[in-house]
Amino acid sequence: METLDEYLGPPVVLEDESDSSDCSSRKRHKSKLPLAKPLCVETRVESGFRKTCRICLEHVREAMLHHRWQEAAEYMASYTQILEDRNKIKAQPNKELVWRISTEILHHLPNATVKDYNIIYERMKHSGVKHYLMICLEHSFHLMLHGDIQTAKHQLSIAESWRHGKESVSQLPRIKLIQAYRSLLDYIMWCDKKSTLSKNNSFESDNQGMHTFFRLASTNLQDILKNPGVWDPFILCYVEMLEYYGDNEEAQKVLNDYAYDNNFPPNPNAHVYLYQFLKRHDAPDKKLMKVLKHLHLLVPSHELMLAYSCLLLQSEKQSHTQKALGVLLEMLDFQCWRSNLDVWKCLHAVIHQLLQQEEWVTSVQGQMALRNDWWPALHFTSFHAKKDLEENSELFKVKASLAEILCPGRPLRYTAETQMLTS
Repeated sequence: METLDEYLGPPVVLEDESDSSDCSSRKRHKSKLPLAKPLCVETRVESGFRKTCRICLEHVREAMLHHRWQEAAEYMASYTQILEDRNKIKAQPNKELVWRISTEILHHLPNATVKDYNIIYERMKHSGVKHYLMICLEHSFHLMLHGDIQTAKHQLSIAESWRHGKESVSQLPRIKLIQAYRSLLDYIMWCDKKSTLSKNNSFESDNQGMHTFFRLASTNLQDILKNPGVWDPFILCYVEMLEYYGDNEEAQKVLNDYAYDNNFPPNPNAHVYLYQFLKRHDAPDKKLMKVLKHLHLLVPSHELMLAYSCLLLQSEKQSHTQKALGVLLEMLDFQCWRSNLDVWKCLHAVIHQLLQQEEWVTSVQGQMALRNDWWPALHFTSFHAKKDLEENSELFKVKASLAEILCPGRPLRYTAETQMLTS
């Protein structure tokens, strides 16, 4: 609908041409309100063909706005004649408009079939080259949603081999995307073969077929992952296949490059995937902490920061304990962790360990220096005390034991409420 609105501009009231007297009377009383200039208006040189198409498009929009999808489909069937317009300047916008509106209408028609979609997609593919690759990709998505994986892969294979002069060079990123999704379909077929092998007795031919899909997927994915970008689902598929064949060293290298290569954009998920891989393979705590340290810099409120704090606490190094304190306090700076018992219990354990150090006061006060003005209002009001006591008495006790340590010398209403409620 946004594409249609941009193309047409403000809705135009469709009037009968016989109402010329009314039009002349309205011209005497022009509105002083600023009006947006429509992008598609009737002009003196407008041909009958374009006038018909413009009015038809107005009817399409009106029907879509009121969710009269069958009516919109009927008007759209007539509007597709705009594809015969030989004006090169308007040709591409018209083709994209037909593509976008037609598929949107089909999505809302209860009796639309896969055949209807195929007709639209095939017609739009051969109406021009500018949108060919994206139409192929969208077509394959639709086929995937209907479970037709083989046909979807066939569509992507055709698109992958598509070449059209200078257009091929300008659309290289789209070709890379096509290759990535074609590899994803190879992975899906590999998964199907794997599930079949687990249910039945494996035959050599089945193993060979499965390995063929792995080879097809991995060859493309190796090439795709050399291009900077966010490739999360493709990374996971590739790593799963590598782990299945026992190539853990290559899997770890892929994840390391994805997380630490500066050519790639900062991506918290890359560090999560690396941490999960190392955790699965019983990596030492030192490696796990290194990964979580980078994740902490990107997302200090991430749920894995609790695991990071526990690892720091288990190392029993004084510097690590102080670091764990900072990590937990940063988690609790976010409202989503305010009532999480595990975070507060871990904070209690960290502070209990810090109390055994001579400089614990300096450590705690240093972390709380910039929080004293707003932390009591976030965690230690009388409302919080009453709510925690009613909903989670254990959380109430942990917070009550930390209130004076974190905010010493302050007349906290939380502690006052504690004495009143427990008396």
